Amino acid sequence: MNTERRGLILAVGVLLFSSILGFVYGPSMRATTSSADDYQTALRDFTRVLSVVESNYAEPVDTDKAVYQGAIPGMLRMLDPHSNFFDARQFTLIREDQQGKYYGVGMVVAARENRTVVMAPYVGSPAYNAGIRPGDVIIRVDEKSTDGLSTGEVADLLKGPKGTAVKITISREGYSDPIVVTVTRDEIPRHSVDSTFLLRPGIGYIRLTTFNETTDRELGAALRQLNAADLDGLILDMRGNPGGLLNEAVAVGDMFLEKNQLIVTHHGRTSAERRYYAVRGNQDIKVPLVILINGNSASATEIVAGAVQDHDRGLIVGETSFGKGLVQTVSQLGENTGLALTTARYYTPSGRLIQRDYKSVSLYEYHYNRKAPEHPTEVKLTDSGRQVTGGGGITPDIVVPTPPYTPFQQTLLRNDILFPYEAGVSGFTRYFIGTKPTITKQFEADAAVMEDFRRYLRKHNIRYTEPEIAENLSWMQRKIKQEVFLSVFGLQESFKVELEGDPQVLKAVEALPQARALYENARKTIAQRNGAAASRP
Repeated sequence: MNTERRGLILAVGVLLFSSILGFVYGPSMRATTSSADDYQTALRDFTRVLSVVESNYAEPVDTDKAVYQGAIPGMLRMLDPHSNFFDARQFTLIREDQQGKYYGVGMVVAARENRTVVMAPYVGSPAYNAGIRPGDVIIRVDEKSTDGLSTGEVADLLKGPKGTAVKITISREGYSDPIVVTVTRDEIPRHSVDSTFLLRPGIGYIRLTTFNETTDRELGAALRQLNAADLDGLILDMRGNPGGLLNEAVAVGDMFLEKNQLIVTHHGRTSAERRYYAVRGNQDIKVPLVILINGNSASATEIVAGAVQDHDRGLIVGETSFGKGLVQTVSQLGENTGLALTTARYYTPSGRLIQRDYKSVSLYEYHYNRKAPEHPTEVKLTDSGRQVTGGGGITPDIVVPTPPYTPFQQTLLRNDILFPYEAGVSGFTRYFIGTKPTITKQFEADAAVMEDFRRYLRKHNIRYTEPEIAENLSWMQRKIKQEVFLSVFGLQESFKVELEGDPQVLKAVEALPQARALYENARKTIAQRNGAAASRP
C-alpha cells in the first residue's frame, strides 16, 4: 500500500476517532493530553495490526477492501446502525440520489439467474427510444462481457457523460442472434414524484419515492396538475420511501400544514435544539389527506408523516414505519469518499422520538427483523387530543398489513411465469403479446386469456388445481394485465393497474371522509384554544 493511501487511512482514522470522542467539527471539542495520547495509541495499534496482516496473512490481502469495507465501517457500526463510510462508488450514488439526476441510458435492470435483465426502460429515455424492451438480457456493454458482473457493475458501465455513445448487446426471446443497439447517453432525472393522476373522479394520487433536491418543485407541480384545492381527497403514497434531505422534508410538510405550525425538531449532544416551522403554509390547499407508509418508509418520510399526524392534518394508513430518527451529517473526505455521522435525533411536533431502539438488538435484527415495541415507550397527544406513540417509528392511524403471497402465487413468481423473460420456464407475458397483433388499454385478462394461461402452465409442467386457480384468480388477472401493460405501455400504466387491487390504497380511499372530519375538528379545536388564550386578561 503506497504512502499516500496509508496517509489517507490514518487521516480517516483520526477523523473517526475524533468524531467518536468529541465531534471534531463541533465548537465544544476539548482535547486533553490524555485523549490525544489515546488517539495516538489507538492509531499506532491499528497500523501495527494492518502491517502484520499484510505481511503474514495466508493469502494476498486487498488492503483497500479490508480498510474501507471492514475496519472503518466496523468502527462506525459500534456507534449506531446509520453512521457509515462511503467509498467512491457509494458516494457518487448518494450524490446522484440527492441531485435527482444522473447520466446514462434510462432503464431499470435487475439480476435474474446470474444475468442482468431489463425490467423496464423509462418512457422517453434513450434506452426506450432505441427499442430496448422489458425482458432483454444484457450480454455485453461496448466490448465488455457482462458474464460474472453484478447488476451494479453493469449499471455503472451504462452510465457515462452526456452525449457519449454506448453499444449494448442484448439477447431477446424469438431472435436467434444477439441484437446490438447503440444508445446515446443523456441526463436521466431521478424523479422524486414518479406518479401523479386521478385515482378516480375527485381523488388524486401522488407517489413520492425520495426526498432529493427537486422534491419541493416536483410535488408543487403535481399538486397544480391535480388542481389539488378542488379535489375531494388526496392520497400521498410514501411506502418504501427511504427519506433523504431534511430541508425537502420540511418543504413537503410546509405544503400541507398551517403557517407557523411546527414540523420537526432535532437536537444532539453537541448541537443545540433546532425547530423547523411551516413558513408558507398550505396556501388554501385544505384537501382531505391520507398518507400511505410501510416498514420501509424512513427518515424524512417519517418527519412528514409524524407532523401530519400530530397536527391532525390527515390520516396515516398502512404499516408502522422503519423508525429512523437519527440525523446524519454527510462530510466529503479525500478521493471522493464520504462519512455520514449521526449528530442529532429527530422529534415530531408533539415531542415523539422517531428513532427505534438499536442498542439491545443485533444489526441484522435492526434492519431485517423489525418489531414494534410491545409497550410504547412514549405516549403523546395530537392537536385535538388523540393519543399517539413514539420511540418506534410512526404507527398508522389505520393499520393495513401487506397481504402475504399464497403458495401458488409464490410458485408463479419464483418461476418467472408472468415476467416477460426468456430464460427457464417463464415468459407468459412475452408469449401472449406475441400472439396478439394489437393490445389496447381496454385489455383485461378475461376467461379466454386465463384459458391461454392454463395451457401455458401445462406446457411448462407447472402443476395447478382448479381450486388454486379460483383462489388466486383476481390476483393472476391483475398481474397478467400489469405485466402486459408494462411491456406495451410502460411503467406508469403498469403501476396504475397494480394499484387497482392494492388493499392499502383501497382503505386510503375509504378513509378520506374520516380524514376530512379529523382535519375540520382539529381546526375548530385550535381556533377555540387560540380564542380562549386571546380573551384572557
